[in-house]
Amino acid sequence: MAKKKPKQSSNTIAQNKRARHDYFIEDKIEAGVSLQGWEVKSLREGKANIAEAYIFLKDGEAFLFGATFTPLHAASTHVVADPTRSRKLLLNRRELDRLYGRVNREGYTLLPLTLYWKKAWVKLEIGVGKGKKQHDKRADIKDKDWSRQKERVMKHAR
Repeated sequence: MAKKKPKQSSNTIAQNKRARHDYFIEDKIEAGVSLQGWEVKSLREGKANIAEAYIFLKDGEAFLFGATFTPLHAASTHVVADPTRSRKLLLNRRELDRLYGRVNREGYTLLPLTLYWKKAWVKLEIGVGKGKKQHDKRADIKDKDWSRQKERVMKHAR
């Protein structure tokens, strides 16, 4: 009899690695996401992409725009599914006011960083950041390469 391995499931559904490359992330906020039933089923299968998404504030509310949740064919036969619809983010008034002030007065950008499960709820980690210049990106790449080389040297020195 072969033993079955327990499933190693991560809480992370999707990540936006490009945001960390293109922006200095200075602050992070956790927000809930208002979803429809077919979207939750799709997220359980891991069919989400937030790489091209962004967050905008309108009428005192925050929305996730450009995120793609691919509908499952079996789960969404009775519903007209729009995979790229804008989804409302669930934040309290104090958080919304703080984000609104930072975006409008200080020139920051709101970026979706990670989409993940927290118990039975879908949460979105929002990054508040400023754009990097090309020389900043080159410096980051140089630092990553150097740390990778140090790891190799230390591994072979043992």
